[in-house]
Amino acid sequence: MKQLNEFLIPFIGLKLGKHQFEYQINKSFFENFDYDEFENSDIKVNVVLEKKSTLMELAFKHKGTVNVPCDLTGELFDLPIKGKIKVVVQFGEQFNNDNEELLILPHGEHQLDIKQYIYEMIVLSVPLKKTHPGIKDGTLQTPALDKLKELTVNNQKQSIKEEEIDPRWDELKKLLTDK
Repeated sequence: MKQLNEFLIPFIGLKLGKHQFEYQINKSFFENFDYDEFENSDIKVNVVLEKKSTLMELAFKHKGTVNVPCDLTGELFDLPIKGKIKVVVQFGEQFNNDNEELLILPHGEHQLDIKQYIYEMIVLSVPLKKTHPGIKDGTLQTPALDKLKELTVNNQKQSIKEEEIDPRWDELKKLLTDK
């Protein structure tokens, strides 16, 4: 994975208090992670780093759209997403990121790489089932839906044919119930 310097926060020179960072995420960001589920993306990420004397708190928020295929029709559409996470950064003997809400950096570290947290936050905010909004309100026009409508009409024609039963069968059915 390529090192992205824009996602490195040099916290050693920052004063105590809150510091805000903004990032615009697009498809090239996900290409660095070999993630190709999105055709395109336009996401604004806001990171607030609160530096305290012994630890730091990071608050991530994102809002935007990802262009994904619909699970039902395969049509591409812009899916709005948003989310937020919080991470506490402490200092210790060795690097440890096993806990998703706690990051331990070794003493003497001077910068923080946040690209993995941004990546996970965005990917996890996308729902498992992606349905085009046109399906819900009935405005989507695709060849796949036209074919489904065509098949539905054929099923209705078959049920009409089944209703046109020879009257002799009805007479035979009466014999079974007359016992």
